[in-house]
Amino acid sequence: MIKATVDSQWLPLYEALASEVRLNMIRMLAEGPMNNKDIAERLGLSGAIVSMHVRKLQEAGLVSSEMVRKDGGTHKMNALAAAGVEVAFPQPRQAPRPFHEVAVPVGHYIDHEVYPTCGLATASRIIGQFDDPRYFHDPERVQAGILWFGRGFVEYRLPNYLLASQQLEEIEISLELGSEAPGVAREWPSDITFALNGTELGAWTSPGDSGEGRGALTPSWWSERVNQYGFLKVVHIREDGTYLDGQRLSGVGLGDLAVHRNYWTLRLEVKADAAHVGGLTLYGAGFGNYDQDIVFRTYYRQLP
Repeated sequence: MIKATVDSQWLPLYEALASEVRLNMIRMLAEGPMNNKDIAERLGLSGAIVSMHVRKLQEAGLVSSEMVRKDGGTHKMNALAAAGVEVAFPQPRQAPRPFHEVAVPVGHYIDHEVYPTCGLATASRIIGQFDDPRYFHDPERVQAGILWFGRGFVEYRLPNYLLASQQLEEIEISLELGSEAPGVAREWPSDITFALNGTELGAWTSPGDSGEGRGALTPSWWSERVNQYGFLKVVHIREDGTYLDGQRLSGVGLGDLAVHRNYWTLRLEVKADAAHVGGLTLYGAGFGNYDQDIVFRTYYRQLP
Protein backbone atom coordinates (compact mmCIF):
# COMPACT_ATOMS: atom_id res chain seq x y z
CA MET A 1 0.00 0.00 0.00
CA ILE A 2 1.40 3.37 -1.02
CA LYS A 3 0.66 6.00 1.62
CA ALA A 4 0.77 9.38 -0.05
CA THR A 5 0.09 12.94 1.02
CA VAL A 6 -0.76 16.13 -0.86
CA ASP A 7 2.90 17.20 -0.93
CA SER A 8 4.35 17.97 -4.35
CA GLN A 9 6.66 14.94 -4.18
CA TRP A 10 3.62 12.77 -4.95
CA LEU A 11 2.74 14.56 -8.20
CA PRO A 12 4.19 11.72 -10.37
CA LEU A 13 1.80 9.34 -8.65
CA TYR A 14 -1.25 11.51 -9.25
CA GLU A 15 -0.17 12.18 -12.85
CA ALA A 16 0.20 8.44 -13.42
CA LEU A 17 -3.38 7.90 -12.26
CA ALA A 18 -4.76 10.80 -14.33
CA SER A 19 -5.10 8.73 -17.49
CA GLU A 20 -7.85 6.36 -18.63
CA VAL A 21 -5.30 4.28 -20.53
CA ARG A 22 -3.11 3.80 -17.47
CA LEU A 23 -6.12 3.00 -15.30
CA ASN A 24 -7.07 0.30 -17.83
CA MET A 25 -3.51 -1.04 -17.66
CA ILE A 26 -3.73 -1.25 -13.86
CA ARG A 27 -6.98 -3.22 -14.12
CA MET A 28 -5.36 -5.59 -16.64
CA LEU A 29 -2.25 -6.13 -14.52
CA ALA A 30 -4.48 -6.94 -11.55
CA GLU A 31 -5.31 -10.14 -13.47
CA GLY A 32 -1.62 -11.07 -13.65
CA PRO A 33 1.76 -10.00 -15.11
CA MET A 34 1.83 -9.03 -18.81
CA ASN A 35 4.46 -7.87 -21.26
CA ASN A 36 4.22 -4.71 -23.35
CA LYS A 37 3.23 -6.61 -26.49
CA ASP A 38 0.21 -8.27 -24.86
CA ILE A 39 -0.87 -4.96 -23.33
CA ALA A 40 -0.59 -3.23 -26.69
CA GLU A 41 -2.67 -5.88 -28.43
CA ARG A 42 -5.46 -5.73 -25.83
CA LEU A 43 -5.62 -1.94 -25.83
CA GLY A 44 -5.09 -1.51 -29.58
CA LEU A 45 -2.08 0.76 -29.08
CA SER A 46 1.41 0.87 -30.52
CA GLY A 47 4.33 -0.58 -28.60
CA ALA A 48 5.93 2.87 -28.22
CA ILE A 49 2.79 4.34 -26.65
CA VAL A 50 2.48 1.39 -24.25
CA SER A 51 6.15 1.74 -23.23
CA MET A 52 5.57 5.41 -22.39
CA HIS A 53 2.56 4.60 -20.21
CA VAL A 54 4.39 1.74 -18.45
CA ARG A 55 7.30 4.06 -17.69
CA LYS A 56 4.99 6.59 -16.01
CA LEU A 57 3.46 3.82 -13.89
CA GLN A 58 6.95 2.64 -12.93
CA GLU A 59 8.08 6.14 -11.94
CA ALA A 60 5.03 6.40 -9.69
CA GLY A 61 5.86 3.11 -7.97
CA LEU A 62 2.66 1.47 -9.22
CA VAL A 63 4.23 -1.06 -11.62
CA SER A 64 7.44 -3.09 -11.51
CA SER A 65 9.07 -4.86 -14.45
CA GLU A 66 11.51 -7.75 -14.67
CA MET A 67 12.98 -10.03 -17.31
CA VAL A 68 11.41 -13.50 -17.24
CA ARG A 69 12.18 -16.66 -19.26
CA LYS A 70 8.98 -17.76 -21.00
CA ASP A 71 8.15 -19.94 -24.04
CA GLY A 72 11.81 -20.36 -24.92
CA GLY A 73 12.50 -16.64 -24.85
CA THR A 74 13.09 -13.76 -22.47
CA HIS A 75 10.24 -11.32 -21.89
CA LYS A 76 9.96 -8.09 -19.91
CA MET A 77 6.98 -8.72 -17.67
CA ASN A 78 5.05 -5.96 -15.92
CA ALA A 79 3.25 -6.48 -12.61
CA LEU A 80 1.50 -4.33 -10.04
CA ALA A 81 3.93 -3.10 -7.38
CA ALA A 82 1.35 -1.87 -4.85
CA ALA A 83 -1.93 -3.12 -3.44
CA GLY A 84 -3.41 0.37 -3.56
CA VAL A 85 -2.95 4.03 -2.76
CA GLU A 86 -3.94 5.78 0.45
CA VAL A 87 -3.95 9.57 0.47
CA ALA A 88 -3.74 11.43 3.79
CA PHE A 89 -5.12 14.97 3.69
CA PRO A 90 -3.83 17.64 6.09
CA GLN A 91 -5.89 17.80 9.24
CA PRO A 92 -7.58 21.09 10.02
CA ARG A 93 -5.70 22.99 12.66
CA GLN A 94 -7.63 23.50 15.83
CA ALA A 95 -7.49 26.90 17.39
CA PRO A 96 -5.46 26.71 20.61
CA ARG A 97 -7.58 26.69 23.73
CA PRO A 98 -7.08 29.70 26.00
CA PHE A 99 -5.63 28.99 29.44
CA HIS A 100 -4.01 30.57 32.47
CA GLU A 101 -0.70 29.01 33.57
CA VAL A 102 1.28 29.21 36.80
CA ALA A 103 4.64 27.52 37.43
CA VAL A 104 5.30 26.99 41.14
CA PRO A 105 8.80 26.11 42.43
CA VAL A 106 8.76 22.98 44.62
CA GLY A 107 9.96 24.95 47.64
CA HIS A 108 7.01 27.38 47.57
CA TYR A 109 4.69 25.22 49.67
CA ILE A 110 2.49 26.98 52.22
CA ASP A 111 2.05 24.03 54.58
CA HIS A 112 3.71 20.70 55.24
CA GLU A 113 4.09 17.79 57.61
CA VAL A 114 7.03 15.56 56.76
CA TYR A 115 8.84 12.62 58.34
CA PRO A 116 12.33 11.21 57.61
CA THR A 117 13.91 10.33 55.40
CA CYS A 118 13.56 13.95 54.31
CA GLY A 119 15.43 16.95 52.99
CA LEU A 120 15.67 19.82 50.54
CA ALA A 121 18.32 21.24 48.26
CA THR A 122 18.83 24.21 45.97
CA ALA A 123 20.72 23.94 42.68
CA SER A 124 23.95 24.68 44.59
CA ARG A 125 23.70 23.04 48.03
CA ILE A 126 21.75 21.09 50.64
CA ILE A 127 19.47 23.17 52.88
CA GLY A 128 20.45 22.35 56.49
CA GLN A 129 20.85 18.65 57.28
CA PHE A 130 19.36 15.43 55.94
CA ASP A 131 16.44 13.90 57.85
CA ASP A 132 15.68 16.95 59.97
CA PRO A 133 12.10 18.21 59.30
CA ARG A 134 12.90 21.57 60.94
CA TYR A 135 14.66 22.68 57.76
CA PHE A 136 11.36 22.52 55.87
CA HIS A 137 10.65 25.79 57.72
CA ASP A 138 13.92 27.38 56.63
CA PRO A 139 13.37 30.61 54.62
CA GLU A 140 15.81 29.31 52.01
CA ARG A 141 13.32 26.55 51.19
CA VAL A 142 11.76 28.83 48.53
CA GLN A 143 14.95 28.30 46.48
CA ALA A 144 14.66 24.50 46.62
CA GLY A 145 14.84 22.57 43.37
CA ILE A 146 14.23 19.19 45.01
CA LEU A 147 12.59 17.94 48.20
CA TRP A 148 11.82 14.51 49.63
CA PHE A 149 10.17 12.85 52.62
CA GLY A 150 9.29 9.35 53.85
CA ARG A 151 5.63 10.18 54.53
CA GLY A 152 3.49 13.25 55.10
CA PHE A 153 2.49 16.05 52.73
CA VAL A 154 3.36 19.36 51.14
CA GLU A 155 0.65 21.84 50.14
CA TYR A 156 0.80 24.65 47.60
CA ARG A 157 -1.44 27.65 47.01
CA LEU A 158 -1.74 28.89 43.44
CA PRO A 159 -3.54 32.00 42.18
CA ASN A 160 -6.87 31.55 40.44
CA TYR A 161 -6.76 33.94 37.49
CA LEU A 162 -10.13 32.98 36.02
CA LEU A 163 -12.45 35.91 35.45
CA ALA A 164 -16.21 35.98 35.92
CA SER A 165 -16.53 35.93 32.12
CA GLN A 166 -14.45 32.74 31.76
CA GLN A 167 -16.00 29.28 32.16
CA LEU A 168 -13.58 26.66 33.51
CA GLU A 169 -13.36 23.63 31.18
CA GLU A 170 -10.31 21.68 32.38
CA ILE A 171 -7.45 21.76 34.88
CA GLU A 172 -4.02 20.36 34.00
CA ILE A 173 -1.24 19.73 36.53
CA SER A 174 2.18 18.47 35.41
CA LEU A 175 5.10 17.64 37.68
CA GLU A 176 8.09 15.29 38.05
CA LEU A 177 7.98 13.03 41.07
CA GLY A 178 8.68 9.54 42.39
CA SER A 179 9.17 7.49 45.54
CA GLU A 180 11.69 8.18 48.31
CA ALA A 181 13.90 5.30 49.39
CA PRO A 182 16.95 5.50 51.65
CA GLY A 183 19.49 6.00 48.88
CA VAL A 184 17.83 4.77 45.69
CA ALA A 185 15.74 1.70 44.89
CA ARG A 186 14.33 0.70 41.52
CA GLU A 187 11.51 -1.22 43.19
CA TRP A 188 10.15 0.93 46.01
CA PRO A 189 6.41 1.48 45.51
CA SER A 190 4.72 4.48 47.06
CA ASP A 191 1.06 5.56 46.99
CA ILE A 192 1.03 9.29 46.29
CA THR A 193 -2.32 11.04 46.74
CA PHE A 194 -3.28 14.17 44.80
CA ALA A 195 -5.83 16.59 46.30
CA LEU A 196 -7.15 19.92 45.06
CA ASN A 197 -9.07 22.42 47.20
CA GLY A 198 -9.44 19.79 49.93
CA THR A 199 -10.89 17.14 47.60
CA GLU A 200 -8.90 13.98 46.90
CA LEU A 201 -8.46 13.36 43.19
CA GLY A 202 -6.96 9.88 43.57
CA ALA A 203 -3.65 8.14 44.19
CA TRP A 204 -0.86 6.99 41.90
CA THR A 205 1.58 4.23 42.88
CA SER A 206 5.10 5.27 41.99
CA PRO A 207 7.13 2.13 41.13
CA GLY A 208 10.40 3.27 42.68
CA ASP A 209 13.09 5.82 43.46
CA SER A 210 15.11 6.07 40.25
CA GLY A 211 18.88 6.13 40.42
CA GLU A 212 20.19 4.17 37.42
CA GLY A 213 22.29 6.90 35.87
CA ARG A 214 22.29 10.58 36.65
CA GLY A 215 19.35 12.85 36.00
CA ALA A 216 19.72 14.89 32.83
CA LEU A 217 19.57 18.14 34.82
CA THR A 218 21.01 17.00 38.13
CA PRO A 219 23.81 19.34 39.34
CA SER A 220 27.34 17.93 39.12
CA TRP A 221 27.85 18.17 42.89
CA TRP A 222 24.80 15.99 43.64
CA SER A 223 25.66 12.51 44.92
CA GLU A 224 24.95 9.53 42.66
CA ARG A 225 23.78 7.53 45.71
CA VAL A 226 20.57 9.53 46.16
CA ASN A 227 17.51 10.55 44.14
CA GLN A 228 18.32 11.30 40.49
CA TYR A 229 15.09 11.68 38.53
CA GLY A 230 11.39 10.91 38.68
CA PHE A 231 8.42 10.38 36.39
CA LEU A 232 6.68 13.20 34.56
CA LYS A 233 3.01 12.86 35.48
CA VAL A 234 0.16 14.89 34.00
CA VAL A 235 -3.17 15.14 35.81
CA HIS A 236 -6.28 16.33 33.94
CA ILE A 237 -9.48 17.22 35.79
CA ARG A 238 -12.52 17.43 33.53
CA GLU A 239 -16.27 17.45 33.96
CA ASP A 240 -16.44 13.65 33.86
CA GLY A 241 -13.51 12.82 36.15
CA THR A 242 -9.79 12.95 36.85
CA TYR A 243 -7.21 11.39 34.52
CA LEU A 244 -3.53 10.62 35.01
CA ASP A 245 -1.50 10.38 31.78
CA GLY A 246 -4.75 9.81 29.91
CA GLN A 247 -5.95 6.96 32.16
CA ARG A 248 -8.96 7.48 34.40
CA LEU A 249 -7.84 8.00 38.00
CA SER A 250 -11.19 8.70 39.65
CA GLY A 251 -14.69 10.00 39.07
CA VAL A 252 -13.89 13.33 40.73
CA GLY A 253 -14.76 16.05 38.22
CA LEU A 254 -14.74 19.82 38.09
CA GLY A 255 -18.18 19.98 39.67
CA ASP A 256 -16.89 18.19 42.77
CA LEU A 257 -14.31 20.85 43.56
CA ALA A 258 -14.91 23.74 45.92
CA VAL A 259 -13.74 26.73 43.88
CA HIS A 260 -12.18 29.66 45.69
CA ARG A 261 -12.29 32.94 43.87
CA ASN A 262 -8.65 33.85 44.45
CA TYR A 263 -6.66 30.61 44.71
CA TRP A 264 -6.29 26.85 44.27
CA THR A 265 -4.79 24.57 46.93
CA LEU A 266 -2.79 21.56 45.74
CA ARG A 267 -1.70 18.85 48.19
CA LEU A 268 0.73 15.97 47.49
CA GLU A 269 0.66 13.34 50.21
CA VAL A 270 1.91 9.92 51.26
CA LYS A 271 -0.47 8.76 53.95
CA ALA A 272 0.69 6.78 56.98
CA ASP A 273 -2.02 4.15 56.35
CA ALA A 274 -1.38 3.81 52.61
CA ALA A 275 -0.80 0.31 51.22
CA HIS A 276 2.66 1.44 50.06
CA VAL A 277 4.33 4.03 52.28
CA GLY A 278 7.34 4.66 50.08
CA GLY A 279 7.72 8.40 50.43
CA LEU A 280 7.80 11.16 47.86
CA THR A 281 10.52 12.97 45.93
CA LEU A 282 9.53 16.10 44.05
CA TYR A 283 11.80 17.50 41.33
CA GLY A 284 11.74 21.11 40.15
CA ALA A 285 13.66 23.11 37.56
CA GLY A 286 17.36 22.24 37.68
CA PHE A 287 16.89 18.65 38.94
CA GLY A 288 15.75 15.37 37.41
CA ASN A 289 14.99 14.90 33.72
CA TYR A 290 12.47 17.66 33.05
CA ASP A 291 13.37 21.32 33.37
CA GLN A 292 10.14 22.51 34.96
CA ASP A 293 8.53 23.28 38.27
CA ILE A 294 4.95 22.32 39.15
CA VAL A 295 2.93 23.61 36.18
CA PHE A 296 -0.75 24.37 36.81
CA ARG A 297 -3.06 25.28 33.92
CA THR A 298 -6.73 26.22 33.86
CA TYR A 299 -8.35 25.97 30.42
CA TYR A 300 -11.45 28.05 29.94
CA ARG A 301 -14.18 29.13 27.51
CA GLN A 302 -14.99 32.78 27.11
CA LEU A 303 -18.62 33.44 27.94
CA PRO A 304 -20.66 35.70 25.61
